[in-house]
Amino acid sequence: MTQFIQNFMKYRPLLSELVSRDIKIKYRRSVLGVLWTLLNPLCMMIVLSIVFSNLFKFGMENFPVYLLSGQLIFNFYSDATTSSMSAIINNASLIKKIYIPKYLFVVSRVISSIINLCASFCAMIIVMVALKVELHYTVLLAWIPMLLLMVFSLGAGLVLSAITVKFRDIMHLYSVFVTALMYLTPVIYPMNLLPEKVKMIVMCNPLTNILNMFRNVMMYNTLPSVTSIIIGIAEAAVMLAIGLRVFYKMQDEFILNI
Repeated sequence: MTQFIQNFMKYRPLLSELVSRDIKIKYRRSVLGVLWTLLNPLCMMIVLSIVFSNLFKFGMENFPVYLLSGQLIFNFYSDATTSSMSAIINNASLIKKIYIPKYLFVVSRVISSIINLCASFCAMIIVMVALKVELHYTVLLAWIPMLLLMVFSLGAGLVLSAITVKFRDIMHLYSVFVTALMYLTPVIYPMNLLPEKVKMIVMCNPLTNILNMFRNVMMYNTLPSVTSIIIGIAEAAVMLAIGLRVFYKMQDEFILNI
């Protein structure tokens, strides 16, 4: 572990450059540039709240905020994992030339998504203030579910990036998986409307626990329960452990497949 930390610190400047490069590439030739990291989620949230608030009210108070919180959590997971899939493939020329810890390419993609997550969070606060939704002190604890989400997404991103190098079809199949996962995550609908059998399936989704924690602190002035935190930590730790195991087991073969 000490050697890993030392190695990470040694290449930290490179990681910063990779993150900067990813953001610049994403917003190059854009008039507003990185300002879109705030404007894009804000605009998307406003559109979604207007559309879905009129279509699916479910008799729920502050439904726009309920919807926006779901979008914030799920969009980060989707963006972080999807971008991580191509992290190794897109940096093939660099990997072939010099030695760089390959996991840095995945970490840089996740960090880039974290920047967008922070912008989306700021946009959500703006929407809550605009809609006159009360901000409770529990908002300060939003970092707990967000941190668990980041760790879980990093683990998933490591697995996907490693497998995609050898099996490129994963990139196409994963888009279908993400769509199915969205419907198995209570982004749009409230849990109390689901039949018991379906609710059990949705509760097995790791994102559901994280999303419920996030909504509790943002909307309902409710502290995360010890049980939900323990479950969230276990899910994130297991996913990260699997990701590291798969990535390090397959990384020596990357050079043969990229």
